[in-house]
Amino acid sequence: MSHQIRTPAANVRGLGASRAGTGHYIRQRVSALALLVLVPWFVISGLLAMKGGFASAHDWLAHPLNAIVVILTLGAAFYHMRLGMQVVIEDYIAKTSTRQALLVLNTFFAIGVFAATALSVLNIWISAS
Repeated sequence: MSHQIRTPAANVRGLGASRAGTGHYIRQRVSALALLVLVPWFVISGLLAMKGGFASAHDWLAHPLNAIVVILTLGAAFYHMRLGMQVVIEDYIAKTSTRQALLVLNTFFAIGVFAATALSVLNIWISAS
């Protein structure tokens, strides 16, 4: 009895795992674990900082440790979002050229939004110094 799982047709066509699924799975789980720690901190401390109004929230974000952790939270969130959207695009877009274009746009969107938000946080942090 053969221990091979692939069908003979799949062997001929060369279809199957792209050898990247495990790495993608691990990256998504690691980013989810990071968000499990970072998001509650971000929400609770952000809400507490906003109790004192705009000036209090601004001062909270100008603190170096808070700014760094906010940037880490944003980075993990946008990276996790990009990985999730990549799975959706790969699973539901059949046309190769459309799929490739959407994957590139997905990456550029995640990088662009992260850059804009990180620069905003850095602007507040640096301007307060």
